[in-house]
Amino acid sequence: MDHERWTDLRSACEELESGAELETPVSGRRFEPIDTNDDRIVVRFADSGEERPLWREQFDVLVDQLEGNSVAVEDLQPGIEPYAVIATLSGSFAATDDEIVADDDAVVGESPFLVSAAEARTPPERVHDDALLLAAFLERIDDREFPSLETGTLTDLYVLASDVERGTDRLRRSVRDQLLERLGPNQELHGRYGTVRRTVRERRRPTDDEAVFDVLDERDIPREWVLGVDPEKLDVVVSVTDLPADEVYDVDESVYVQKTGIDEDEKYSRLQGIADRIDELEGAEGTALRAELDEIEDRLEEALSA
Repeated sequence: MDHERWTDLRSACEELESGAELETPVSGRRFEPIDTNDDRIVVRFADSGEERPLWREQFDVLVDQLEGNSVAVEDLQPGIEPYAVIATLSGSFAATDDEIVADDDAVVGESPFLVSAAEARTPPERVHDDALLLAAFLERIDDREFPSLETGTLTDLYVLASDVERGTDRLRRSVRDQLLERLGPNQELHGRYGTVRRTVRERRRPTDDEAVFDVLDERDIPREWVLGVDPEKLDVVVSVTDLPADEVYDVDESVYVQKTGIDEDEKYSRLQGIADRIDELEGAEGTALRAELDEIEDRLEEALSA
């Protein structure tokens, strides 16, 4: 990579918006450039905190391959993905959905793999921001006022509630996966707000009709008893005969975390403490809280307008 291209590439990395990230198109890993030097660009991956140097000489290899050719995005290997992604910031290469090509008309600092600061928030940050906005919104209204609220206000409330629900559900699924790794059979785990345990649920569905009929014929069970393989009729047959269920059912087993207890007193106590602290906020602290909410609103408005 010649000096001019390397300089453009370093400048593009240094001038990225604070909080912006780049995302590898195949493995879906986000990272940000944290340092640039004459011989390397250092990046940090968001999912692991790993810092990795991307060497200028390796960029040279990629550039030689791209001169007069294209590289299919889906063929990028994990080790080369960050190089290809950053190369698209240089103003010498462009990316489409399918390939990366040399393009002298590309704009320095622009890339389809660039994720803005507003978009780069982590899932917990999104839930936190949305929940704060919803809480601030709810402080100004009462559910008994819904019929009298303006349409715009109702729309904002619905959107906020929907965002919080969607974000918390995604967060719940991520937390569920971690809990399942720590929960043994019939084990319960206790937290401050409640209790969870590992539960197994089976969903049965009949196998294909001919397989069911063959098994029934082997045991001289009249086909008419389950003609059409009605699941309810089949359940009765399995219950009153020696027919093994696994020969007429395909069984899908799902493992999930079941909520079995809630400590409402503890939740109320913690919420009351938060409410008391908010009521006591004056001066600089109150101003800081309001500034935080305003900042979140600005970030969301920026993301929506983008």
